[in-house]
Amino acid sequence: MHDLARYVDHTCLKPDATPDEVARICKEAREYHFLTVCVNSVYIPLAWQCLKDSEVKPISVIGFPLGTCPTTLKVKEAEFALHHGACEIDMVLCLGGLKQKLYEQVESDIRAVVHACGKVPVKVIIETGLLNYDEKIIACQISQQAGAQFVKTCTGFLGGAATVEDVRLMRQVVGPHMGVKASGGIRDIGTAKALLSAGANRLGTSSGIAIVNGAIGRSAY
Repeated sequence: MHDLARYVDHTCLKPDATPDEVARICKEAREYHFLTVCVNSVYIPLAWQCLKDSEVKPISVIGFPLGTCPTTLKVKEAEFALHHGACEIDMVLCLGGLKQKLYEQVESDIRAVVHACGKVPVKVIIETGLLNYDEKIIACQISQQAGAQFVKTCTGFLGGAATVEDVRLMRQVVGPHMGVKASGGIRDIGTAKALLSAGANRLGTSSGIAIVNGAIGRSAY
């Protein structure tokens, strides 16, 4: 159980999440030895307080879930999260720019956040469910060129879910030295293991307890 738990970003990103719920998932993460707790930036101070004397790291999403805010605001949000204890940043790629083939603009957006984060790892959420095959490849390539440390499948808010095929493709594109985070719709141990086998080295899910216990999760990402 412990080995699988160390791949899990225990997640609470729903819009009606309360401070009590965030505190609860931090407690769960400590109990189950999850690698991180992933929350919206407004809850990073609380997550840091709950986790400060543990090995579990607080991480923040940026520009979530649409990725459509200006780069300057993504940078400001990242700086806020870092100042208040975030140890990793998961940012949403600008999908409209990608689909319009404004690749330099998309790369610049990512690069600005990467630069602001310094040595803190940045994951780029490419929203695989809204991209075609070629766009998935380009999104991964741009993220890699911009200096991000991970690419991530999706937010889970826009109808997408992590698939073995997408994770395998992402791993193939970025190679062995960049991270691949599978997120969206991961609710049972079979799915989790399949995604790890396909090349993921991080799992974003709100069903981490169900997964490590080998059960079917009921909570939505």
